[in-house]
Amino acid sequence: MEAERVSIWPRMEPFLLGALQVAPSSKLSFHYLRKMATYVRTREGCFPTLGWPMWRHISCGKLQLPEDVAWLYFETFDLLIGHTPEERLEWAECLSQCSSKSELDQQRNKLSVDTMQFLLFLYIQQLNHVSLRTSLIGEEWPSRRTRCPSPSDREAKTSSQNKNWDDQAHLSFVQSHLAEILELLVEPGQLSQSGQALRDCQISLKAVQSLGLLLEGSVCHGRAVQPVHKLLSKGPLQTQAGYSALSRSFPQHKLLSCLQQSLTLNPFGITACLCSGKKLAWAQQVEGSMKRAKIARNTHAAPPGSKMVLMSQVFKQTLAKTSDKLTGANIKIHRCSDAFIYLLSPLRSVSVDKCRDCTVVLGPVETSVHIHGCQNLRVVCVAGRIAVGVSSRCTVHALTPTRPLLLPGNTDITLGPFHTFYPTLEDHMASVGLAVVPNAWDRPLLLGSEGLVNTSANPDPACYRLQPPAEFNALVVPFKTEGDTCEVPGGLPPQYQAVLDEKQMRIQNWQKTVLEARLNKSGSSRSWWRSSSTSGFWKRGTGRSSTASSRPRRRLSETTTANTSGSDGRRDGRLRPADVSLWS
Repeated sequence: MEAERVSIWPRMEPFLLGALQVAPSSKLSFHYLRKMATYVRTREGCFPTLGWPMWRHISCGKLQLPEDVAWLYFETFDLLIGHTPEERLEWAECLSQCSSKSELDQQRNKLSVDTMQFLLFLYIQQLNHVSLRTSLIGEEWPSRRTRCPSPSDREAKTSSQNKNWDDQAHLSFVQSHLAEILELLVEPGQLSQSGQALRDCQISLKAVQSLGLLLEGSVCHGRAVQPVHKLLSKGPLQTQAGYSALSRSFPQHKLLSCLQQSLTLNPFGITACLCSGKKLAWAQQVEGSMKRAKIARNTHAAPPGSKMVLMSQVFKQTLAKTSDKLTGANIKIHRCSDAFIYLLSPLRSVSVDKCRDCTVVLGPVETSVHIHGCQNLRVVCVAGRIAVGVSSRCTVHALTPTRPLLLPGNTDITLGPFHTFYPTLEDHMASVGLAVVPNAWDRPLLLGSEGLVNTSANPDPACYRLQPPAEFNALVVPFKTEGDTCEVPGGLPPQYQAVLDEKQMRIQNWQKTVLEARLNKSGSSRSWWRSSSTSGFWKRGTGRSSTASSRPRRRLSETTTANTSGSDGRRDGRLRPADVSLWS
């Protein structure tokens, strides 16, 4: 009988959610991480778990990273690893009670992570490292360009090469760097004086367990997915990997050879989903010549952490969905335009890529929402983290416990408070461990390839701004479902709530005026209506109104209905059956 085939592949989530989409600091190169691996194994309180105080000492004192960047990596890894919703809510409650920097530091000092897995997490930041030699391959020399690209141009080009969803890039990265990854797991006693691993060095089974962050696999196609250390320590690969049950270790050279021969493309990655994923059916057919959106998923077959839904080319449509098929899935929204998209379920992560003129309203996102290469986009979400890169004229209304990440290549980004709700929102937030406090939507972190770009209190107006209260409007989700949430969780900041209250009062006053006028179809009523309307427009047009001239035109309509052009060219803002596609 033919021997059982064992396949090992890179896990999707560490690369998708863990690798920051910016060129990493040079201080996270293999040279420095190898020194760190030796340091943490020989210092008390650093191994097998690494607390925030010791990581801050290493990163700020040894690697010379800013403290905010050090915390960013630590916090990102903590988001990635498994915590129960109850643990996340308890942590949020502790943070919300901190009223000073010292109290916040005391809470952070309680956090610790697996030391070896954190080292591997830092190493895979090299996923988005760009080699100058590689970037020049294929370019004509001498270049026709008359100037050298500026640092901002290079950063934007680096960020535009998004590898976090690319399972081919994940496999290539692991294949190319596997020897260095294993070397980080070698104990200091088996290193030469120069710090390099000896030829006959051993890697313990416990150290190989840390590889479970990056690798998983199965025996034969269709079998249950297992952590990599279980596949290597028994069954077909045990002899090939050289595992010794007596010493509970592997020879490094045999382990390297075994893994290289077993590595394959992730069968639950984006490539497989596009080729063989289940296509989502439409509950309501879109009428006319409008192009149908492409939506595929693997949620019926993929294990937790690998579930994904891919949406592409939604054009001049409104799509709405709340379903178990979305719950816990990683969502990619790609190349959509002039669309309204509502995904009202608890989600694992969301990536909005190369979209323009869209409004995206999301259910609570457990880990991160990443906006990349978008124009004139509005995103409304509750999320563990928000990140925006290489985008322009985008507005993000967020409720998030972490500081929004503004990556290189952004222009004209607007940050505003979360301003909508739907009936099951609070239940969904509890299910993924997101609370209403703390909320850091208005304290972004500007990150470049060499760390923080700008730490001053005054934002760069060319990069981002906080939404002025005068421009603020609430958003209403135009669908009815069962649930108890009837207001924005946590409420609005006072200055924004005051603006809404003032607008509501104007509406009530106008309704009262119309009611008292006792309008009918007579000529006098028509004259009154015409004069009142004309007067209002004249004041607005000439700046005599106290509120009209202070508000610039909104880039996106604040209505939640689809502004879909009909065959006659109308854009009346009404939600017609042909505009809404409820997909199953």
